[in-house]
Amino acid sequence: MAQSTTTTTTTTATNASSVSEAEEVSTSLTFEHCFENLIVIDAGANLTNKKYSRDLDSVIQRAKDAGVQKIMVPGTSVRSSKEALRLSRIYPDIIYSTAGIHPHDSKSIIEDPSSWFDFEQIANSQECVAIGPCGLDYLRDFSEPEVQKEIFEKQLLLASNLGKAVLIHERSAQQDVLDILEKFENLPPVIIRSFMGTAEEALKYLDRRFYISLTGYLCKDKSDTGVRRLLDNGTLPLDRLLVETDSPFMYPNTRASKLPQHVKTGITERSLLYLHRYCTFQRNEPCSLPAIVEMIAAFMKKTPDEVALATAFNALKLFGLS
Repeated sequence: MAQSTTTTTTTTATNASSVSEAEEVSTSLTFEHCFENLIVIDAGANLTNKKYSRDLDSVIQRAKDAGVQKIMVPGTSVRSSKEALRLSRIYPDIIYSTAGIHPHDSKSIIEDPSSWFDFEQIANSQECVAIGPCGLDYLRDFSEPEVQKEIFEKQLLLASNLGKAVLIHERSAQQDVLDILEKFENLPPVIIRSFMGTAEEALKYLDRRFYISLTGYLCKDKSDTGVRRLLDNGTLPLDRLLVETDSPFMYPNTRASKLPQHVKTGITERSLLYLHRYCTFQRNEPCSLPAIVEMIAAFMKKTPDEVALATAFNALKLFGLS
């Protein structure tokens, strides 16, 4: 009987030891997986685009697997703002929406004034965390400049009343954008999204304490006065920086010939795996964001973790996320 008890005790101890070892291995693998990923937040992915209509679940799962914790889905019209809001309710805690009337679409509000009331309702929703993209675009004339200005100001007033951050789209119209923003004394935080301008233009925004959001455009910028210079010389501080994929656009072409070698080698195999397996020039995805963060880090001569942490913190703060 004693022998049986001893055997049982020995077996139990052995099993306990095995369980303990298994738990230790499991915990180790879990933490290893955590540290493989950068923890990043995509400040702008156009997931309402029809290119995602067939496999959005997979796109979002890939983003999560790559380390993207949250995704801001911008609305650029009344219709797409409503769709972005719908997505935020289907995918809570990862997708958040913004409500915007893009400069190109400004004339739609003039043509159908009643649609503004629908827009205000969308903007008031809890899941909607920012107003925009709104602003001015003189590069193309889809809407007349005066119409763009009128709808831009209406959105700034709405953002001020709601206390929600503003996403600004600006192309070849910086001075007019700044003049209009100066009219508002109590503006909420301002984010210049998908910035593609010069270092001099960026300084004008930074001097006003605005935030700047960068995309895979880094790969296309070949000038000596553009986005890369902002990062190379430390002009753009981490506490003013956000990152976004602007999916399905702005594919980060890491094979670009003008991309410096130290930047190319700064991108991890894991990030390249997601980028090259799932993203193309025709359809970029949020899972490309870690590669963009690593490129920015290489230009800034900082670690990817520093850039990921700072940009994630900025997004959490600006959009009121938890």
